[in-house]
Amino acid sequence: MMELLAEGADRLGFALDRNHLAQFERYYRELVSWNQRFNLTAVTAYEQVQQRHFVDSLTCMLALPGGPGQDVPNHLPLQRTGQPLRCADVGSGAGFPGIPLAILMHDARFVLIESIQKKAGFLEHIVRTLGLANVRVMCVRAEDMGHSPDHRENYDVVLARAVSAISTLAEYCLPLCRVGGRMIAPKGREVAAELEEGAYAVDVLGGRLLCSKLLFVQGDEERRLVVIEKMAHTPERFPRNAGIPAKRPLQAPKATTEG
Repeated sequence: MMELLAEGADRLGFALDRNHLAQFERYYRELVSWNQRFNLTAVTAYEQVQQRHFVDSLTCMLALPGGPGQDVPNHLPLQRTGQPLRCADVGSGAGFPGIPLAILMHDARFVLIESIQKKAGFLEHIVRTLGLANVRVMCVRAEDMGHSPDHRENYDVVLARAVSAISTLAEYCLPLCRVGGRMIAPKGREVAAELEEGAYAVDVLGGRLLCSKLLFVQGDEERRLVVIEKMAHTPERFPRNAGIPAKRPLQAPKATTEG
């Protein structure tokens, strides 16, 4: 049961017990069942879900904040110190990476942010089914939540496993992240150009790229873990209105020439 998941977790430096594996197994069955009615994910094969969804989500644990300037290790530290983490998963969709992390991190508090009602309904169902008392689902746009006094700059970790470019994800995530916290985004191998294009947005929004760490989690397929530290408060005008970050990503002003 969930052998590839167990092997992947072992490579990351920690062991899943029988209860963990049983929860992931139930998660998988519910995901496949709901996916027959709603388009939650294109990846449904048993082996692929373990590698491309579950293990990929768990790599985010490598980048959890543990102190200023801390490097992102190859294996999970055996212990973490400090207060329980407050985590937000932006565009959670079918629950990745938030649900897999919440299964393991009982001492952390997770908010899953999903603007599509059908997907939010699945998230609420799986939270109840798995008995995850440390998870809250919010059906709201990240742009609106980023201006809410209850959530703005309130999270230690903001996660995003969406397909959006870094410049767009940064505008969704960094307004929610406290100064000193981290934005963590699993990405494909070819992310260098995306990071270069998004550097201006990250800086304007108060962030600094900590690393783009190369991982090997899906057989021979390479992945990267993009980790951005929140260094300064996000200007009040960000995030912009709903839909604007995706349609018009922040870009550096073009230089003008005098003739």
